[in-house]
Amino acid sequence: MLSGMTDLDLVLDPEDQKLVTLARSARARNGVAEGAAVRDETGRTYVAGAVVLPSLVLSAVQTAVAMAVASGAKGLEAAVVVTAAQTPAEADVAVVRDLGGPGTPLLLAGPDGSLRVRVEAS
Repeated sequence: MLSGMTDLDLVLDPEDQKLVTLARSARARNGVAEGAAVRDETGRTYVAGAVVLPSLVLSAVQTAVAMAVASGAKGLEAAVVVTAAQTPAEADVAVVRDLGGPGTPLLLAGPDGSLRVRVEAS
C-alpha cells in the first residue's frame, strides 16, 4: 500500500542526490526505460537498470534491491528510480519495504533528474 506520497518542493540531501545521479547514469548507459539506485544500511550503493529477458523481468528497483541482498545488505536507507512514469510501481514500493522496512523512502525522479514524488511504504 502506498502512503506518504507527496509532491516534492524540497532540495535533496547530497546522499539522495547521488542516488538520483547514479540512477540516471544507469538508465542512459544501458538504454533502458528506468534506472535505479539504492543505499544500504552501511552506505553502500547499488545501481541497476531494468532486466527484460524471455524468462525474467525485473524492474530497475527490483534489480538494485536484489543486488544489495546478494551482496549481504541487511537493510536499506533509501531508493531512487528514474523513469518517465508519474508514480512508482506497487511492486517497487513493496520490495523497498521488504528490505528497508516501513518508512524507507522511494524517490521517483524524471529522466532529467527532477524529483516527482517521495513514497514511504507502510
